[in-house]
Amino acid sequence: MKFDESKLEKILEIMEKEARKRNAPVYQKEKTVDKDPFKILIFAFLSTRTKDETTIKICKKLFQKVKNLDDLIKIDLEKLEKILYEIGFYKQKARNLKELAFQIKVKYNGKIPSRLEELIKLKGIGKKVAKVILNEAFDKPYIAVDVHVHRISNRIGLIKTKSVEESDEILNKIIPKKLKKKFNKTLVAFGQTICKPIKPLCKECPLKEICPKIGV
Repeated sequence: MKFDESKLEKILEIMEKEARKRNAPVYQKEKTVDKDPFKILIFAFLSTRTKDETTIKICKKLFQKVKNLDDLIKIDLEKLEKILYEIGFYKQKARNLKELAFQIKVKYNGKIPSRLEELIKLKGIGKKVAKVILNEAFDKPYIAVDVHVHRISNRIGLIKTKSVEESDEILNKIIPKKLKKKFNKTLVAFGQTICKPIKPLCKECPLKEICPKIGV
């Protein structure tokens, strides 16, 4: 399938419409973080190796007690661990979250960094999580490539890569700047609802007439 900017934009619109209709977890997240950079950072940090559904549930509990950076610094570690219990690696994440909060307070005067090279210096923040934060909290044109984005980009023939890392490098180069804001979230949502890793719902897919279904 050949892509130009207008065609890719249309495909993303179709994907988003279908995924929203099916209430994709990544869109449910929007109400939880409410465009708040602090909440976006916490959600992105906790979501690694954890399903969005679980992260949403835990963040709702957490944000009742922790509403800002100072609250996170003050909360007792054991109490934080108890809140995060259902999250993967909850003890490690609780410790890292506390350390991350101190780093932001001391090194950045309590303000969440808005540059990639600064974010990845924070405890437990890798490039993928940093790009999510930059995209969602600061409207910066980064694509955070995860398994959904890697899989779907290859299935529809947009790229031909063998790893998430390779896909990240290529997609951040070839996707037009105006589409980068929604690219990650749209493909993640579509991957959660239609273009699943195992037994994708090809017969129900609104793109079934044009998708080459590479690797399916």
